[in-house]
Amino acid sequence: MLYVGIDIGSTAAKAVLIDESKTRILTRILMPSGWNSRETAESILNQILSEGYSRDEMRITATGYGRVSVPYADNTLTEITCHGKGAAFLGGDNLTVIDIGGQDTKVIFLVNGRVIDFVMNDKCSAGTGKFLEVMANRMGLTLQEFFSFAERGRDIKISSMCTVFAESEIVSLMGIGTPREDIACGAVGSVVSKVASLVSRKNSHSNGKFFLTGGFCDSAFIIKKLSEGLNVEVQTAPDARYAGAIGAALLGK
Repeated sequence: MLYVGIDIGSTAAKAVLIDESKTRILTRILMPSGWNSRETAESILNQILSEGYSRDEMRITATGYGRVSVPYADNTLTEITCHGKGAAFLGGDNLTVIDIGGQDTKVIFLVNGRVIDFVMNDKCSAGTGKFLEVMANRMGLTLQEFFSFAERGRDIKISSMCTVFAESEIVSLMGIGTPREDIACGAVGSVVSKVASLVSRKNSHSNGKFFLTGGFCDSAFIIKKLSEGLNVEVQTAPDARYAGAIGAALLGK
């Protein structure tokens, strides 16, 4: 039996296929979630089948916002459970996991590989990937360009945490000639502040190893700023963006 985990988030869909021993990732799939999660789920299955695997030999578990839109899944599980399991697989059993997603940011506390608590920001897009995407769009930059600008900038204060008000604040800063580098750096700093605030709400659970998952795990600048903001080294792994999908696959029965 092979194990498939599918994590359909608000922005990106991730999937992995793991071998029978649950130790090796055989296939990784990353694609935009698109406007129709069911169509995205069908595309994922078709891609796996095109690699020569049979549906009969797979146990499929779905997670994420779009998990109910995976009609062929054998099981569905919550994001917190799957992200915790996937992060433990990649980073160890005792972690404070930071997941900056498209629509929410989660901090998950693991002890001996088990989720003991979590806290998340899901009421607004402040402190999320969507916040940075909106800021980048306002400045006419791709996210990659945005981070490149931020690295060269000065960490100015952006006081508005609400995305709508922060966007207006950025327009004002642009109007008075503030360099885009400084604005980008300030926007990243505001996300880091939000993450630090989430961590502090459950600070008694935090241990010495912080681990970043999600779409920003390959941004050296984000990792650097998080490490500075939390005053602790934040680690990650090449497959950390697939943590939810990996956890789903590992939890497949």
